[in-house]
Amino acid sequence: MGLFCEEEGRATQWQSVLAKEWMQGAAQADPDQQGVGLFYVDGHVRVYHGSLGPLPRLYVAREKLLLRGTTDYWVNGLGGEPFFVVTQPIHAGLIAALREQVIPRLLADAPPLSEAQFKVDPQALRFTLIFDREGYSPKLFAELSAQRIGVLTWHKYPGEAWPAEEFSPQSVRLHTGEIVEQPLAERGVCLSNGLWMREVRIRNVDGSQSAILSNNRRLNLTQMAAWMPARWSQENFLRYMRQHFGLDRLIEHGSQPLPEATIVVNPARRRLEQAIRRERGRLQRLEAQFGAHTLPSGPTAEELQAFEREGGQLREKIQAQTATIDGLKKQRQDIARKVPLKDLPEGERYRQLCPESKHFIDTLKMIAYRAESALAGELREHLNREDDARALLRRVFVTPANLYPDYEEKTLRVELHRLGSPLQDAAITKLCEELTATETLFPTTDLKLVYRQVGSA
Repeated sequence: MGLFCEEEGRATQWQSVLAKEWMQGAAQADPDQQGVGLFYVDGHVRVYHGSLGPLPRLYVAREKLLLRGTTDYWVNGLGGEPFFVVTQPIHAGLIAALREQVIPRLLADAPPLSEAQFKVDPQALRFTLIFDREGYSPKLFAELSAQRIGVLTWHKYPGEAWPAEEFSPQSVRLHTGEIVEQPLAERGVCLSNGLWMREVRIRNVDGSQSAILSNNRRLNLTQMAAWMPARWSQENFLRYMRQHFGLDRLIEHGSQPLPEATIVVNPARRRLEQAIRRERGRLQRLEAQFGAHTLPSGPTAEELQAFEREGGQLREKIQAQTATIDGLKKQRQDIARKVPLKDLPEGERYRQLCPESKHFIDTLKMIAYRAESALAGELREHLNREDDARALLRRVFVTPANLYPDYEEKTLRVELHRLGSPLQDAAITKLCEELTATETLFPTTDLKLVYRQVGSA
């Protein structure tokens, strides 16, 4: 790995070559061509607890905390299969990641449409991106439409609910193959910048409405209603990779400086904003205390004097606290919100974790996940519960096996030990037969792999 990762960018180049192959394979495997050119994009924060250098603080939704880390943006297919990942050392958000990293990679790697196809079909798009509300931006949508790139996302500001009579039941085929009935409706909507887009709404069981936006004229409303909520397949992929593939594991113990021209949030301003929020909390507590300060019924002269004295003291504290907040706000006006990295003190300059080894290992993990997915697809046909396929495979991967090379027959027999469950053993036997039928050669040899379980004929 050290030799491979010595050259900066080499792991990314390899990942790009694989992404092209995977995208081309996905296009060939889709007989209806409905899912071709559709890509989910989502961010994932890798939390860092070490001390190699200050990393920016990010809000981690799964932890509900502000923690130091790095943001990766994953690009997946409709079934959650990964294509590639890009890293954002300084978090600038999904919109910036789309503009600067994801779209250039897809323009280079995704199967292209010919100029003749664009001329024949004025509604043809290069590809369509599916992402959550973080990427909502009418300006971005206009830019992508000009580049003939599709968008599918939730409407961040849907406005009033549509009348119930506009909705009609439609048969929606989910990406799992299941068909469900959903009340759907569609309108054209003009965004704040004058851009017209399609808006499809799903009427949920509780009467609420989920609004979906798209500039893709070739998708019908049932496809939009199926593929937008199916983003959970990518979220499930990220969760599974964290739990079983060590996605957040630190690969290389080291960090490196960021370019000095990198624009970052000013830590001094952030500290002032934290102080303002803290002082506002104190002010609110004082105001609540003042509001709860009441005079008892039928007060004596002493109680009346104490009431006035305590009330005056609270007013003075409130005035002093307000003045403190105003002073902090005045200080904040003189401090820029974002500054170039070179303008920060040496001890506060952000660094990034060494990326090359991480990209290399992430690529290997994508290959392993895709291999596991292919095996799970074969195994599901022989199980009563399809959801058990990956769990069974994980058990097989750690089960002892015997290797018997036969140089005369030119075979390498792989005998898996039995699992102790007749149903599981029967499913694995079928999988072994299917793997043997591929007639795969063991790498660097002419030995054909033969799979079976111990004790089988």
